[in-house]
Amino acid sequence: MMNATPETEMLTLSPDTCWEAVQNRDARLDGRLYYGVSTTGVYCRPSCPSRLPRRDHVRFFGSPQAAEQAGFRPCKRCQPQLPQSFSPALALIQDACRTLEEAERSPSLMQLAEAAGMSPYHFQRLFKKHVGISPKQYFLQKRGERLRGALTAGTTVTEAMYAAGYGSSAPLYTQSAAELGMRPTQYQHGGSGQQIQYAVAASFLGWVLVARTAAGICAIDFGSDPAALEAALRARFPQAEQVSADAEFEGWVRQVLTFLEEPAGGLHLPLDIRGTAFQRRVWAALQDIPAGQTATYGQVAQRLGSPKAVRAVAQACGANTLAVAIPCHRVVAAGGQLGGYRWGVERKRQLLEREARPSE
Repeated sequence: MMNATPETEMLTLSPDTCWEAVQNRDARLDGRLYYGVSTTGVYCRPSCPSRLPRRDHVRFFGSPQAAEQAGFRPCKRCQPQLPQSFSPALALIQDACRTLEEAERSPSLMQLAEAAGMSPYHFQRLFKKHVGISPKQYFLQKRGERLRGALTAGTTVTEAMYAAGYGSSAPLYTQSAAELGMRPTQYQHGGSGQQIQYAVAASFLGWVLVARTAAGICAIDFGSDPAALEAALRARFPQAEQVSADAEFEGWVRQVLTFLEEPAGGLHLPLDIRGTAFQRRVWAALQDIPAGQTATYGQVAQRLGSPKAVRAVAQACGANTLAVAIPCHRVVAAGGQLGGYRWGVERKRQLLEREARPSE
């Protein structure tokens, strides 16, 4: 093993610590530690995904200038001469995202990892850290977006199917149902052939619109103008047949209003939940938060096994169309602040205050 050099002493890190950082591709030491490989004449960041060199071929430095003065040139892959804010790992993940967005069929984890120069385990862990979901989930999410875009662009269902990357009609109809909430043909025609019942009622939070399809409650929406609420429902399902509530549905609306007043009693109605696989996972986690309690976006991400997916969790909360039934109002910012809310922070405050009251 090589002896300590002025470079390692300048780092105030032991050679063993430096070598361990290189072995683990530890990005925490990027900007503080650089290593040169004598056989290639190249120096890198610790997080560089290049092939691991032999220990006796490695020298350590505290700055790019020190490495270059010693005769090493910067690695073209991790570009260690650039500011510390540059993340080679993030650049590789962004490349993988572009690959997944453009792919007709999902590349295997092995193919993605090999393109990034990583092991499948390391690539999967790094991808979930930066993106919040797995590469497979990301591909399915983007394929769903392509499908929705193609269906509303005037193409046939078959053309939309192939444009989105579905290889046959079987997965199209089985996998798209949960995201579209209806058959692809119905989605293409703005909900044509569906019947949606709705009612608008007054509540302590203002006007509330409740709507249902044959599958269950598809919308609970708050607003200050009944006409605007109805217009938003028509925009979401422009070709669906919208009918006023019958006696049975009026009972459902009363249950929603009772739940607003007495949240501890729960809401026991079927829900027509439409979203991506990741959104549905987030919404299921929100339904596990009891009335009177809150969780931070980070805590929800932890419960999903994706602790870095805080932003993705927040986006899923913002995409929720079932106010209170999927209680995104129970998710708050890390410092205890209320954070955002699709229906206004003041409504969120009132909901949380009502849920915090002791049961009478």
